Amino acid sequence: MKKATEAGRLFQQLVAIIDKLRSPEGCPWDRTRSRDDILNYFLEEVFEAVDALKSKNPDSAREELGDVLMEVVFLSKFYEEAGKFSIADVLEEINRKMVERHPHVFRKKGKTTLEAVSDTWQRNKKIEKNRRSILDGLPGSAPALIYAFLLTQRVATHGFDWPEASSALKKVKEEIEELEKSIKQRKKAAVAEELGDVLFSLVNVSRLLGYNPEIILRQANKKFEQRFRNLEKELERQGKKVSDCSIEELDRIWERVKKQNSQKRKKRRKYNK
Repeated sequence: MKKATEAGRLFQQLVAIIDKLRSPEGCPWDRTRSRDDILNYFLEEVFEAVDALKSKNPDSAREELGDVLMEVVFLSKFYEEAGKFSIADVLEEINRKMVERHPHVFRKKGKTTLEAVSDTWQRNKKIEKNRRSILDGLPGSAPALIYAFLLTQRVATHGFDWPEASSALKKVKEEIEELEKSIKQRKKAAVAEELGDVLFSLVNVSRLLGYNPEIILRQANKKFEQRFRNLEKELERQGKKVSDCSIEELDRIWERVKKQNSQKRKKRRKYNK
């Protein structure tokens, strides 16, 4: 593991690499990229980093965090080329912000509580960015699930929240009952609205239990994908396709695959202890 003092030199090297790639003597592909092109790669790398961090594989996490860092430097380069700011300005701004938002650490203003730190952080952000509403500054381009999480997290820091997850879960049950009524009435607009309310309520439950709903839904997606692929393999051994089977037959195979996957997970947990 390299020492922290090496970070500055290596970061300068990364900046120099990006400068070279964008120069007339650099890479034809990198020179033709636009900010929007790199933004798409940036989002992809962020999600890959999330996967790596959740995998608990340090080698993978190191690689993917490096990819995210590279995209940050690349995006900053476009602004430098346009004469707006450089990566040095980005670093200067974040350093200043972190120091100013932690007066209890850098100005030694005495001990403080976790609640007081959070309150000071939010208050300083509102002042710095001249925000009139608690909700100002939320990333409108974020996927709906993440936005719902950030939205409820933001208001919760100001006391607008359920007392505990069980209370939020009761709300989910209420919303499901309203959804069932709308489905029976066959009112499409009402069904869509109630479905949205159910999903939004589940976000609150997830957050209060300490989970980011985007991350745990991605895990659920992966679990479903793996099980379905195993189902396809089982059918392939039988010389069948999914479309050849009745829903009853598919359900039986699905349950068998679930059981097999569960047993494999238990073995891995036992091995990793």
